[in-house]
Amino acid sequence: MANEFPALSGTIEDLAAAVEKGDRRALARAITLVESTRADHRAEADALLARLQSRVGTSLRLGISGAPGVGKSTFIEALGLFLIGRGHRPAVLAVDPSSPVSGGSILGDKTRMAALVRDDRAFVRPSPSRGALGGIAPRTRESVMVCEAAGFDVILVETVGVGQSETDVAGIVDHFILLIAPLGGDELQGIKRGIVELADLVVVTKADGAWEAAARRAAMEYTSALTLLEARGREVLTCSALEGRGIEEIWQAIERRRGRPGMGDALAARRREQARAALWAEIDADVRTRLRGHPRAAALLAKLEHDVGAGAVTTGAAARAVLDALLTPEATPRRLTGRGKLP
Repeated sequence: MANEFPALSGTIEDLAAAVEKGDRRALARAITLVESTRADHRAEADALLARLQSRVGTSLRLGISGAPGVGKSTFIEALGLFLIGRGHRPAVLAVDPSSPVSGGSILGDKTRMAALVRDDRAFVRPSPSRGALGGIAPRTRESVMVCEAAGFDVILVETVGVGQSETDVAGIVDHFILLIAPLGGDELQGIKRGIVELADLVVVTKADGAWEAAARRAAMEYTSALTLLEARGREVLTCSALEGRGIEEIWQAIERRRGRPGMGDALAARRREQARAALWAEIDADVRTRLRGHPRAAALLAKLEHDVGAGAVTTGAAARAVLDALLTPEATPRRLTGRGKLP
């Protein structure tokens, strides 16, 4: 694909225009911008997203999660290539573990999707988790929006793969797919309710060779478990991403779910709720950032951390005092004697 924007310099308007034309280097730069934690970059990222807003919200957003070794990258590549064959333009946002040296993405997922990476009709972007515990990076939602503005109509968000706590992805996608490996032991324990109850579709992977029979048994046991959890309407399927079997059936299951009566309104409501949740997450993050950069509040916090640790002040009283210093900088700090002390 020819690059229409070789220098990638200029204004936010220039960058937005290049993203809307599908320029891949501009898209990569835009995602780097929205992922940045620098204050000046955050302002530019907000301006970019505002400029792209009219092109946002048109794609299908799929979340893919599962424990390490379940075959997430292999599955996503097989699904991505299948979608290309159906005329779609998939984008993959693969959340990688962060490098302990540079803090950047280790890039493991991108190297495991070589065929998809080479196809100009797809876009694969690894992003560092930066220590986030919910399986996705702090700005994955904004990265999804930028990919939509660039014309990609199916966005696949792959979680970092650290276990059963990766539920944050369900808050930024339309459909959440949980991958399960056969012989993983979960079917013998019952079920990991937290993440399974959030999944819209459960897929048992590696249904080939010596593992095929085990995969089918696991699928039957998960189907029974979901019935006990009253998770009606959620399917359990098997696939062999390595051999390409089961991928079409999974896509058909996604389309069936999308085509259910009232699902369009339900997805619209889901996205509105996701936007509200993102607003509060942004407020929480911004309060923490401003607190650290506010000399008076930061100094008070340092003292109160000591006092709380010593049992001299309750955590609630200390937190309110710090917020008072941050939000009403001219006010006299509340006294933490008496009622602030632990009994």
